[in-house]
Amino acid sequence: MAEQAKSWGMIWDVADDPLAAAMGMAEKLATMPTKALVATRKLMAGAHTRSLSEQLDQERDAQSALGKSHDYFEGVKAFLEKRPANFKGE
Repeated sequence: MAEQAKSWGMIWDVADDPLAAAMGMAEKLATMPTKALVATRKLMAGAHTRSLSEQLDQERDAQSALGKSHDYFEGVKAFLEKRPANFKGE
């Protein structure tokens, strides 16, 4: 039943060991750029209350601000150097 719900797009994933899957996701999220994750969550949470034009303005402003962050520059540098990024939430 769960596999079918996943194939229909009703749920994102199915795990035999949900706790291990949740811990794996938490570990992955912990290594990601914190400010970008928070901004993404806020943009998604408020998207249903804004017009498309307003949402695009919000996304533009968030990307512009985040593009000046330490984590952005670290991400680009790590990509160019072909190494894992070391994000600091700055």
